[in-house]
Amino acid sequence: MVVDTSAIMAILNGEPEAAAITDLLSLADDLIMAAPTKFELLMVAVGRKEEPGRDMAEALLAQFNMVVAPWTDEHARLAADAFLRFGKGRHRAALNFGDCMSYALAKSVDAPLLFKGNDFAETDVKAAL
Repeated sequence: MVVDTSAIMAILNGEPEAAAITDLLSLADDLIMAAPTKFELLMVAVGRKEEPGRDMAEALLAQFNMVVAPWTDEHARLAADAFLRFGKGRHRAALNFGDCMSYALAKSVDAPLLFKGNDFAETDVKAAL
């Protein structure tokens, strides 16, 4: 299962979906996150929780044995395709830069994507939850 920034931030922020996301992550095998998505997660966590947010996010990734997938040229092409099809200002899904990274990884490994929100629901990616 591919994990988007929004899923981890829902846990860190104690959002209503946090328990369901935590349960799913705890039961899942082979959790992966794109390297650029990890950077986005750390950046957002620091923005919301200041410097401790980085350590909190890193601890969650370690807790769930998250594998960080390297970013490749294939991923870049898939992310560009995602933007062309579903990008902000182009489609109601309004995927942003970080969303396109998660989408690309999910498509490249043909795995469901764990996310919070409605953006990916408007695309052809398989939802994990």
